[in-house]
Amino acid sequence: MENKKSLLKLSRVDILPNLSVRIPTVGEILDDEDSYYGAVSFLTATPFQYMVQLDDMGIDYTKVTDYELFKMLFPMYAKSDMSVIFGNLDTSDFGIYISKNDGARVIYSPRNDILIDRPVYDKLADTIRKINSFEKVKSKPGNESARKYLLEKERKKQKLYAKKPREPYLEKLVTALVNTSEFPYGYDECMNLSIYRFNQSFRQIQQKINFDNTMIGVYAGTVDTSKMSSKESLSWIIK
Repeated sequence: MENKKSLLKLSRVDILPNLSVRIPTVGEILDDEDSYYGAVSFLTATPFQYMVQLDDMGIDYTKVTDYELFKMLFPMYAKSDMSVIFGNLDTSDFGIYISKNDGARVIYSPRNDILIDRPVYDKLADTIRKINSFEKVKSKPGNESARKYLLEKERKKQKLYAKKPREPYLEKLVTALVNTSEFPYGYDECMNLSIYRFNQSFRQIQQKINFDNTMIGVYAGTVDTSKMSSKESLSWIIK
């Protein structure tokens, strides 16, 4: 059985012998927060999240797999600087190639001799989600009417968001946590935390606060534990 090290101890995760995902520090991400979250978002994207863009290309997002979407996006984004995620790996020559094994279209880098097929992609995406505390976004409409409704709703949502100025997510989170009594780090110390450690601290503090509030309600008689839908709220340790 493979002995997997905790991400709390790692600065990178090996996907293949010559392909690793870095676990950057909070400070590294804050150097260019937009670029980082843009990159990890497309690397973990599902067709549901790109339904509008796919529809504009004449593609039904319900007919596209996660890996097929990745094959559309990665060759374009790989031309940019992705060192904060892949370290010294030069990703600029990744493109679509035909696999010699089964004739399938795969992502391949001739320079690095790295082949990203479906299983490798799944491991890559799952690793990035875990590092950044992302949930996999997926949904399948029950019928064609539902698909069109969701598509139109998402199109309106994206138009609305396009008019709003971007708000820094991580910067605000750092400020909030540093000024929370449960968080033991100051700004300078926080910059050196890996994003995984930071995210786990955030999740744990959320759980602890929810637990404390629940216990106050229990002792005050305003919360009936027998009517709780989940017993997880009775634990202050994150799952």
